[in-house]
Amino acid sequence: MYDFEAGEIILINKPLRWSSFDVVRKIRSTIKFRKIGHAGTLDPLATGILILATGKKTKSISALQATTKEYTGTITLGGTTPCFDMEMPIDKVFPTEHITDEMIYATAKKFEGEQTQYPPIYSAVKQNGKPLYLAARKNEEVELKKRNITISEFEITKIEMPVVHFRVVCTSGTYIRSLANDFGKALESGSHLSSLCRTKSGDISIAQTTDLEKWITDYKNMMESSIQKSE
Repeated sequence: MYDFEAGEIILINKPLRWSSFDVVRKIRSTIKFRKIGHAGTLDPLATGILILATGKKTKSISALQATTKEYTGTITLGGTTPCFDMEMPIDKVFPTEHITDEMIYATAKKFEGEQTQYPPIYSAVKQNGKPLYLAARKNEEVELKKRNITISEFEITKIEMPVVHFRVVCTSGTYIRSLANDFGKALESGSHLSSLCRTKSGDISIAQTTDLEKWITDYKNMMESSIQKSE
C-alpha cells in the first residue's frame, strides 16, 4: 500500500499532448490526496520521464529537478515556428539544399560544452512574476535573458532529410526547443523541434516509468483488492 502522506515517488511516462500539470491533476484526483508535485516540466508535445512526489517527499523535488537529463527526439530542418516546436504552425521557410550529413554532424559537436542559451519566448520562464508565454500571447514586450547550460553530449543518431534524429545529455534548465532553433541557424537555415522524449533524469531511466493509464488502473485494482481483503 502507498503512504502518500509520508511520501511516495511516482514515475510516469508522460502522454503526448498532456501538460505536466494535467498528469499531476489526474493522479491527484485518482488518489484523493492534494499534496503532490512534479520535478521538471515537460512540454505538451514531449513524452518521457515525469517524476511526481507526494507528501513529505515533495521536499526532494528541487534536488530531483536539478539532475542531468537525457533526451531523444527529432529536429526538422527548413522551417521555424514561433514556439520552436510544433505547437504552432511554421512561420518561415529556409533552404536546406546546401546542408550535408557532414555539416550536420560537425555542427552538433559545436554545441557540446558549457554555453549560454536564450529560453523560447513561449516558455514558463517568469518575467515580473509571470510566465513569458502569457506576455507573448498578448504581444507584450518580452525581455529574454541568457541562461548558463552545459550540453555534455549531442549525438546525431540518424539523418532522414529534412528530419534529424538526435540524443542529448544536458544540465537541468536546458531548453531543447531552443537548441533545435539554434541548430538550424548554425546550419544557415531554420529548424524546429518535431518530437521529444525525456529518457533519463539523474539515475532514473524511462524503463522505470509506467504509462499514466496503466498506473491509474493498477492503483484502482490494488485499492479494490485491499477493500475485498478487509471485508
